[in-house]
Amino acid sequence: MSESLYIPTTASKVDKYEAIIPQIEALINGENDLIANLANISAVLKEAFGFFWVGFYLVKEDQLVLGPFQGPIACTRINLGKGVCGTAWKENKTQLVPDVDAFPGHIACSSASKSEIVLPFSSEGKVLGVLDIDSDKLADFDKIDQEYLEKLINILEKTI
Repeated sequence: MSESLYIPTTASKVDKYEAIIPQIEALINGENDLIANLANISAVLKEAFGFFWVGFYLVKEDQLVLGPFQGPIACTRINLGKGVCGTAWKENKTQLVPDVDAFPGHIACSSASKSEIVLPFSSEGKVLGVLDIDSDKLADFDKIDQEYLEKLINILEKTI
């Protein structure tokens, strides 16, 4: 795929996901470098939705370590079970958080972050990292985001 992206500007959230997910799949299909794929996924999601922060943390030994991202500087390391990302890693389950200040143990990398969705990705049953998306708006993520981002994670896992 060429390095161009079509994002319908006046489309609904569903329409945007329907437009970008096949493009992401084409972009990462055949590329075996995980970092390159994570970088492009972050860029597409940031470009399509204008989220405050989009990025990945990768499991390295006993911590999540900051990987490719789009947005302001971020926390570099997160322990298992700590914050939204560490909880997603520990539970191997999507975390949909409408108000980060109400999440027990939330790690405030930025005070501008108000809501968050974090999705783990794995290979052979072992979590390799998480996709972390933050918004500067309360309750900005919903079941639609979860459904489509989980589809995206499934596509990513096939390349690993």
